[in-house]
Amino acid sequence: MFKRISIFVALITLSLIFNQPATAGRTVEDFQVWGNITALGNFGFVNPGNPDLKKFRWWMEGQGRFGNDSSQFTQAIIRPGLGYAITDKIILWAGYAWIPSDEPLVPKSGLPFDEHRIWQQVTWADEFSFGKLSLRSRFEQRFFDHNAPVSGSDDVAYRFRQLVKLAIPVAMIDPNLTFIIQNELFIGLNTVSNPGFISRGFDQNRAFVGLGYKVHQNATVELGYMNQFIDRRHNPRPDQMMHNFAVNLFLNF
Repeated sequence: MFKRISIFVALITLSLIFNQPATAGRTVEDFQVWGNITALGNFGFVNPGNPDLKKFRWWMEGQGRFGNDSSQFTQAIIRPGLGYAITDKIILWAGYAWIPSDEPLVPKSGLPFDEHRIWQQVTWADEFSFGKLSLRSRFEQRFFDHNAPVSGSDDVAYRFRQLVKLAIPVAMIDPNLTFIIQNELFIGLNTVSNPGFISRGFDQNRAFVGLGYKVHQNATVELGYMNQFIDRRHNPRPDQMMHNFAVNLFLNF
């Protein structure tokens, strides 16, 4: 059964990677470079004699994104969080994120702006004969400053994100090497008072394919291609298609 699940996930993700949006006539494209460091750990170090402290987790993430053909800073993310492991496979999380943004997410006639988010998520991961399958369901509350691309609303925007990731070992080449395929779907849950800015419904999709390598027992590097499509059907600005070279470092303590 799990083999069928893995095949299904792979086919769906590949279809999203190579699917072109119906509104391609009004889609602008860009090549970007994204860097990410995500560190995860538990609070067992506070008192090694208390095993329950290992259920309490911490999350620290930093990202840098460079757009306009990777010629300038486009966006950064600082995302700390705290979690609690209800089982060895399921963890509940909550945290904050600060996201300063610039061109091409900002129109050339606009100004850089900041976004602040409160987020909650549940993560699940398990090992199978075909590899490691993981899911992340995230709920975000988004707040923007007065320089947001389409001004006129102080409403909170609510968004749901679903990530599906499959890591398949490539032991015939190297025991530390994995083939990575993943997809993340973003859905807006409300329309703010200025609907030209954020509207309810499909928001964007990110599909990634690449390789992972375990460089240390606590560190894994993943790099590859990410296709990001941002839908703006209710926005005067055109849709955006980003072709991203992504480099990710994951640390587990």
